Amino acid sequence: MARMGHRISRRTLLKTVGAAGVGAAVAGRLTSDEHAAHAAAPPAQPVADGTILPLTSTSDVFIPPRGRSFQKFSFDFPEPSVVVGPYKVSVLVFTYENTYAMDATKMRVTPGTTTTVTCDGLVWAGGQEKADGRVTFTASLSEMTSSASLVIRAMKVQMDEPIRAASIVVRGIPRGQVSGGGAPFSNPGDSELLFGYPFSGGDLFGNVVNSGLTTPLVLIQEPSRTCFFISSRADRVRTTRIFLQPGDTGYRAELLAETNGWEPTKAFDVPEWHIGRAASATDAATLHYEHVSSVYKLPPFTTRPDVPSWMRNLALAVTLHGQHYTGYIFNNYARQLEILRWIAARIDPRRVTAFLAAWDGRYYWDYPGYNADERMGGESGFRTLISEGQTLGFAMMPMFGANAANRKRGDFKSFDDAVTFKPDGDRMDLNWVDWDNDRHQDGWLSYMNLGVDSWREHMFDRISDVIERYHPNAYFLDIVGGYVNNTKADMHEGTRRLVMDLRKKHPDVAPVGEMHYDAMMEFIPLYHSFGQTEITDIVQRYARFFQHLSSPAPGRGSSGVHESGFGRWNPQTLGLRDSQIPTLQIVDDTFDKHRDDMEAVIQAARKRAGV
Repeated sequence: MARMGHRISRRTLLKTVGAAGVGAAVAGRLTSDEHAAHAAAPPAQPVADGTILPLTSTSDVFIPPRGRSFQKFSFDFPEPSVVVGPYKVSVLVFTYENTYAMDATKMRVTPGTTTTVTCDGLVWAGGQEKADGRVTFTASLSEMTSSASLVIRAMKVQMDEPIRAASIVVRGIPRGQVSGGGAPFSNPGDSELLFGYPFSGGDLFGNVVNSGLTTPLVLIQEPSRTCFFISSRADRVRTTRIFLQPGDTGYRAELLAETNGWEPTKAFDVPEWHIGRAASATDAATLHYEHVSSVYKLPPFTTRPDVPSWMRNLALAVTLHGQHYTGYIFNNYARQLEILRWIAARIDPRRVTAFLAAWDGRYYWDYPGYNADERMGGESGFRTLISEGQTLGFAMMPMFGANAANRKRGDFKSFDDAVTFKPDGDRMDLNWVDWDNDRHQDGWLSYMNLGVDSWREHMFDRISDVIERYHPNAYFLDIVGGYVNNTKADMHEGTRRLVMDLRKKHPDVAPVGEMHYDAMMEFIPLYHSFGQTEITDIVQRYARFFQHLSSPAPGRGSSGVHESGFGRWNPQTLGLRDSQIPTLQIVDDTFDKHRDDMEAVIQAARKRAGV
């Protein structure tokens, strides 16, 4: 029978653990003074489920940090934690003004097969002040994997003011090699780790740099070769961050989910989390993606109806670099067509897509006009490139910026209501690139929100106009995976609506994206950025990937129109990756000086595809 907890008065609590009142030790009863005195150390003896330990933000972690670290409170912030099997669970609540913890004197715990936690009050100022609020959740151990996993569900947070986010704090997470979302495992040593989903959780750049997640999953490879996992089971795209803070025996984990910035709420149903072990990374990712594919209705790539025959049989992608931000032209329209004719003599062009990067003038500067550029060859030259390329057999794909607009353009006022503001109110600009090399990041680009009608309609009109004028086989959406929580509208739903509206009007023209996150694979089947190489087969059940336009081109390794400059071309590997469709980058000197390397890439693509 479940053992019922009960409330403890503040007077009794303070008498027991001291006037700080920060970490009450209760388990339906008080724990010993010894537990309170050694809160930072693991209990010497097993502690019963349902026990509330008087932990704080500095318990069981390295203070000061021993490796890379992130900003944190400079004092002991209360984290009264409930014991559930090998785990200790607490909750933090964030408003737009402050941070709150559960008030240990108002916590009630009912342990059992499912442990139920109710807290009818919160504390702030490090426990010195109290606030109205309520936290409820259940925690249970599941036997679905090779060992018990923790399932935290039915969590609800309520306050008298709008809630910004909620974080579940879990201790008992093992240390080991770590993978964010299925990226290659690495040894972080004693460094703290911060992961964000999607688009690095809205903090891709700036003072806090997160490791990006394309799905809210973190894997930890243990010495025994079992794989520990932390998996969000959210039912919609939601900004999520996972923070791992090391100590001697394990990680303290913060599992944070944000409310929607465009829907202020005083009551937040926090997504479910699963935490535990599986026999392998593949097994852990399979469990995670079973949920993802069900919630987001991801269609299998082999049968999905939005994949045209050329995409299903794609053997090679060719990136034809056009015009740099500065106006420097790598390959004009006529030159691009000459290159395609040469390629067509060496591989069946029906197995190749021609990605037209910066076809519309100065890269990013001319966003979002999307007109054929006179210096590149004008409208007639671009029409000839598309039509002749298709006659040869190529799938032609021009590039569009899903969320970038030059504020200096005359048409900007027609959609300026769609600029992005993060939930805290700060405007997010696309200001992380030094376009002109003055050694200062430039600030003339706004980061736009496809959830806002004016911007989505502008993009729909411009892409539709290009399709109707030139009849390409696909359209490429730059930074399409750049979802950011914001104050105006849901970027994911706006992106989905844009793609579905274009599909309805132009059913034979396929969408392609730069980077993805899991839910986006419902409606975009092909991308050109991929890093989940530990779980390639699982992710690529739903989509395919070629290589990024910034990949080094043969010869000097130029990134073409991309701002990164130069990389290192590897003539032995040809820059090809097993997890991505072979891709050939063509810049200004590629066709004149490096045809042998071009030939080698083409032959490698033919061999891989069996053609």
